[in-house]
Amino acid sequence: MTAFDSTPSGGGAIADDLAADQRSISIAEFFEKNKHMLGFDSEARALVTAVKEGVDNSLDAAEEAGYLPDIYVEIREVDDHYRLIIEDNGPGITAEELPKVFGKLLYGSRFHKREQSRGQQGIGISAAVLYSQLTSGKPAKVTSRTSSQDEAHYFELVIDTDSNEPEIRTETTTTWDRSHGTRIELDMEANMRARSQLHDYIRHTAVVNPHARIELREPNAHIKSERAEGASLPAETEEIRPHPHGVEIGTLLKMLESTDSRTIRGFLQTAFTRVGQKTADSIIAAFRDREFGREFRWHPPQDHEDVNLARAVVDAISNKGQDLERRFGDQLAGAIEEDRPVSRTELAEIVDQVADDLAAESGRAFGETVRTNVEEAAWTALTNDRRGALYRTIDEVTTTRKDDAAIDALAERLASQIADADRDRFTQAGLRSAIDRAADLTEEMDDETFGETARENILVALWEGMAAVDAELPSPATIAGDRDAASNLLDGMGSVDVMAPPSDCLSPITEDQIEAGLRSEFDADFYTAATRDAGVHGGDPFIAEAGIAYGGDIENGGEMAELMRFANRVPLVYQRGACAMTDVVKGINWRNYGLDQPGGSGIPKGPVVIMIHVASTNVPFTSESKDAVANVPEIEDELELALREAARDLKSHLNKRKSMRKRRQKQNVIADILPTMAAKVSSITGREPVDVSDSLARIMNNVLVEREREGNVVRLQVENHDSATADLEITEIVTDEPQNCSAGEVVEMDGEYYLTWKPAVESGGEATLKYEIETDAEFDVQVSGIEEAKLTVIQ
Repeated sequence: MTAFDSTPSGGGAIADDLAADQRSISIAEFFEKNKHMLGFDSEARALVTAVKEGVDNSLDAAEEAGYLPDIYVEIREVDDHYRLIIEDNGPGITAEELPKVFGKLLYGSRFHKREQSRGQQGIGISAAVLYSQLTSGKPAKVTSRTSSQDEAHYFELVIDTDSNEPEIRTETTTTWDRSHGTRIELDMEANMRARSQLHDYIRHTAVVNPHARIELREPNAHIKSERAEGASLPAETEEIRPHPHGVEIGTLLKMLESTDSRTIRGFLQTAFTRVGQKTADSIIAAFRDREFGREFRWHPPQDHEDVNLARAVVDAISNKGQDLERRFGDQLAGAIEEDRPVSRTELAEIVDQVADDLAAESGRAFGETVRTNVEEAAWTALTNDRRGALYRTIDEVTTTRKDDAAIDALAERLASQIADADRDRFTQAGLRSAIDRAADLTEEMDDETFGETARENILVALWEGMAAVDAELPSPATIAGDRDAASNLLDGMGSVDVMAPPSDCLSPITEDQIEAGLRSEFDADFYTAATRDAGVHGGDPFIAEAGIAYGGDIENGGEMAELMRFANRVPLVYQRGACAMTDVVKGINWRNYGLDQPGGSGIPKGPVVIMIHVASTNVPFTSESKDAVANVPEIEDELELALREAARDLKSHLNKRKSMRKRRQKQNVIADILPTMAAKVSSITGREPVDVSDSLARIMNNVLVEREREGNVVRLQVENHDSATADLEITEIVTDEPQNCSAGEVVEMDGEYYLTWKPAVESGGEATLKYEIETDAEFDVQVSGIEEAKLTVIQ
């Protein structure tokens, strides 16, 4: 060995031995040793995760087949372990596919589809099978029947972790009372310490899936959520193409490599959603700017003895005759004057046009050498005063406090850089760098500072005046082989406003269903919900939703609000602290919306339930266990906006409730004082006491509903002292049948008569309901359509 050789003798043999130990690892073998990544990190959580994966699969399968889901879950204690049974009425699975669905990880039908579904990776239910066989040593027992089969197929299988393939222990047919569906039995080591999370999952799943019937039986509880009356399947989703915003460079390169389109325009319109011809043209223009840059345009010089454009052209031509040479110079100067200012490429086009016109008129040809010489001479004349042109632009867009000498110094340094560029051409990034260099030198040499705002203003002004380069566009295949060009295309796609992706690939819960779900689960005073328009992340559309229930029977003893998290209609019951949804809730200042929030951050306190949901074609979970949503800025922003929209409704409710409370307090005080005042006035004046029963309504600007009876005639009088029209629903309950009613409808129920009247009484107006009653009946009136604090009823 040399003095520099630190390799031990026999190093080659060691490398050979190490190489011999290398082998590929199947995904099943990996998760066999890392089952915690799938949510099976404890016996308590394992049972909840297995139920979740099975129910999610059942819901997706039934909905895709157009069946209203009917799902049965049972947990039994069997010897020293638990047996989980999940049964559904889905379409069933064919005998050929069933072993792979349950016995092969990363096997499924939804991974490549851009449409919303609960499961996508093909890991969930097969992971439960893997956990079952690892902890109990028993195979999974699966029964499935399709509607076209007379009998069901029955399998007992395990997963071969070395190959990630199903190993079938038993295969047969059997009778089954379901006409279609799937049933799976799994034995596993587990415990019921996470019973509350299990019940929450079932309960919350029913809340956001009112079209499903879900039943859970476990050793100590029975939960049954019936299908809501009239509930229908969620709107069908349709697969879409990716959206131009958010696609990553690697994905774009792969798409460019595989496209059949031969042009960028064709690729954009066929590969992406929401890209028509106009949008494609905008993206291509943005790509051109980044790929080819733009060229500076310059005004023709003013005639003076040093620079004359026509004379410069004449001097560049020889052997064409004095008259023809002069005509060439005059026509070119005139054409440039008409099209001013011009770039180098535009100048070349003008030179060619003038040369062609003169050749047609005179019969004399103007070859490439002549045209090149003319172009060079004209360009030299046009760019004779770059410094002056730049000075004028910089002077226009910077503050008046800038010294003329400083502006001139910046213009001179920038002009020098432009002159060194080929055809005075720059990308926007290149131009920004040139401006920065010139400004930095001016600051260093002349002690004059041009700040970020001034530099940005100069950049915008110069860039807007430059000419786009009409170069031939590369093909998609060419761009696929050039990462820089692909990056420029990606930047161009991101810079163009593109219509939001279609939402028919998504199935949000919707505001009405969120409120209905909250009402079915919580007896609160107030409910609200918000559903945002579709956003996009990584080329995948998503919709953020939020709901709030407040007050009523929601009691938490002053503890934190109950937070319900959902992704694609699936409850997330674990890893709350690691979820972007929780972060968004904590980041809002709930004090602004009337809730208690010690320290000004964190989950608010009070009798409130906060529900938050994201629906997406590809929810970015933090891990394969799908317990928490990753911190993606686009999703977090939309979730926050949805929460704030719902929170504003809550704030309005709380402010209104506070105002009504103060109004009631004031009303109670006045109601106590008025009779005392009336009695005092009566004692002083010696007159009969004044009836002040209806005075409260006038003082408080209330709506007054008063009943009067004279003999057999009963009148309900409504007076609106409020500033707004009152749309009321008044129900008069009478123990005898009313006759000759002037308005309303009468319905008899259990020996009582309900007279319903719906007057709309304008501010300051009155309305009267009159009817007759012959007996000494009893009366009761109920009024809705107005807050209690704004209503005075005298009967």
